Amino acid sequence: MKKIISYLYGKLFNFIASYFSVKKNTILFENFNGKLPGDNPYAIYNEFINNIDCNDWYVYWGIKKKYLSIAQERFPEINFVVRFSIKWLFLAPRSNFWVFNARMPIWLKKNKQTVYFQTWHGTPLKKLGLDIQNVSIPGTTNESYKESFIKESERWDFLIAPNDYSKRIFIKAFQFKNEFLEIGYPRNDHLVKYGSNNEIKNILKKKILGRTNGRVILYAPTWRDDYYISKGNYKFKMPFQLNKVFDLMNEDDVLILRPHYLVEDSIDINGYEQKVFINSSEDINNLYLISDFLITDYSSVMFDFAELRKPMLFYAYDLDHYEREIRGFYIDYINELPGAISTNEEDFYKQFKYMINMTSNYSIIFSKKYSNFCDKYCRRMSKSSEAVVKKIMEF
Repeated sequence: MKKIISYLYGKLFNFIASYFSVKKNTILFENFNGKLPGDNPYAIYNEFINNIDCNDWYVYWGIKKKYLSIAQERFPEINFVVRFSIKWLFLAPRSNFWVFNARMPIWLKKNKQTVYFQTWHGTPLKKLGLDIQNVSIPGTTNESYKESFIKESERWDFLIAPNDYSKRIFIKAFQFKNEFLEIGYPRNDHLVKYGSNNEIKNILKKKILGRTNGRVILYAPTWRDDYYISKGNYKFKMPFQLNKVFDLMNEDDVLILRPHYLVEDSIDINGYEQKVFINSSEDINNLYLISDFLITDYSSVMFDFAELRKPMLFYAYDLDHYEREIRGFYIDYINELPGAISTNEEDFYKQFKYMINMTSNYSIIFSKKYSNFCDKYCRRMSKSSEAVVKKIMEF
C-alpha cells in the first residue's frame, strides 16, 4: 500500500509540475531534505526575511514530519510545511524558487518555471558524484548513483561554489553546466561576523550547554558510507575511549559529539552524561563558535572551522581503507591539513594532550600550514547570503 501511495503521489506531483504555472514570489527552503532549519539555506532565509519587504512574498520551509514539533518550538516565526504532505504536494511543484542544500528526489519533477538554487553543503575533500569509484550505499549501484546525480545537477539553475577549488571539482563531479555563484558559503557569514565575539560565544554556550565555564572540544567525524548493518540501519563505533580523553582534560571541559543523525541513538556515553553532549540538530556554526578545538577526520567541517583559525586535530584511524576503498580525496591529506594527523589510538591521545595543553605552541607549529590552507580554501566574506538574495530579486 505504501508503494502505491508513493507512486500516486509522485505522479500527481509531476503532473502539477508539468501543467501548472509557478506561483509568483513563492520560495521553498529546505535543509538536508527536511531537517531543522540550518546550513546555507537558513542563512539565506534570514537574510531574505530581515532585509526584504515580504508582504508580497510567500516564504515556506519544508520539514520532515518527525521534526515538525521541535521545529515549531525552536522557530515559531517560520511557516513550516511537512514534506510529502498534501500541502507540500501543491506547494513544491509550483514554487517560484527552490533553495536547497541537498539533492531533491529525482523522481519528483522540477517545474520549468522554478528557479533552483543549489547551495550544496561543504567544500569537497572526499570524492563526490561522478568521481566516486566505488559507491558503498546499500541498494545503490555505481551506474544508478551517477546517472541520478547528472539528472539532478541539470535541474540546478544556480550552484554556490565556496571557492575556485570547489568550482573546478563541481564542474567535473556534478557535470554542472549552468551558472555558478562563487561567493563563499552563506552559512559562514555568521562565523566571520561573530568569530571573535566572546559575548555571543557565552550566550551560545549557556543556551547549548547550560554553562559558560570550561573549554569545549568538538568531535565531528565524517559520514562513513559503508558503516551499515543493513539497508537504512547504520552503526557508529567511538574510535577513542572517553575515560582516557577526560583524563587529559580539565574538570570543567566538555566534549560535544556531532554525529550523523542516523547513528546518534546508537552512541553509548553511559557515565559521562554531564560531560558529553550529543548534538546533531543544533546549527553547526553555533557549535563552531563555542568550541575551542575541533577533532575530525575527513569531514568538510575542517574548511568552515578554519575560518575561525582555531586548533584542529585529525584522527584518521581508517585512512587507508577510506582513501582507497570508500571515497578517495581531492586534496593532499597528509601534507595540506592544518593540524596533527593521528592514524592510531595511542598517537591520538598523545596529540590530543599536546593540542589542548600547549595551544600556543601547537598553533605556532602549524601556522604556515594553516595560512596556506586558508588561502586556498577559505573566503572570509560576510555578505554571501546577501549576494544570493540579490540574485533572487533579479527575477
